[in-house]
Amino acid sequence: MGLAEEITAMRGGSGHSGRLLGEFRRAVLLVPLPDGAEGGLMSGRQGGVRWIYAFTDEAALARFAQVRGAAHREWEFLAILGARLLDEVIPETEDPTGVAVDVADEDGSMLFPPVVGIVPDASAVDAA
Repeated sequence: MGLAEEITAMRGGSGHSGRLLGEFRRAVLLVPLPDGAEGGLMSGRQGGVRWIYAFTDEAALARFAQVRGAAHREWEFLAILGARLLDEVIPETEDPTGVAVDVADEDGSMLFPPVVGIVPDASAVDAA
C-alpha cells in the first residue's frame, strides 16, 4: 500500500500509525519551490508551526495549484524522500516544522507534526 492509500485508511479508521509513518518515510514526495527569489521549500504557518507542503503525486500538486489560483503557471518542485524531509530538512529549520501532505485534498490530506516519534527528538516540540 502506498502513502495515499495509508492516509485514506487512517482517515477511515482502519489505518495504523506505524504503517502510515513507514509509508511516509519511504515515499518520494513532491515539494514545491516558492515562486521568486525567496528560496527554500514552499510552506505555510499555522498554530506556531511551519508546515512544509508535500504531495504524493503531480495530480495532488496540480489540485493545490488550482486551489491557490495559480494553475496557469509552471510549478517547480523537488522530489524528495519523506525520510530525508524528516531527518535532514526539518532539523535545519529554526522554527517548529512539520509536513502537510496533499493539503488541497479535503479527504486525503494528512499532517505529520513536529513531535517525538515523527521528527528527530531535537526538533520535536514535545521532547523532554
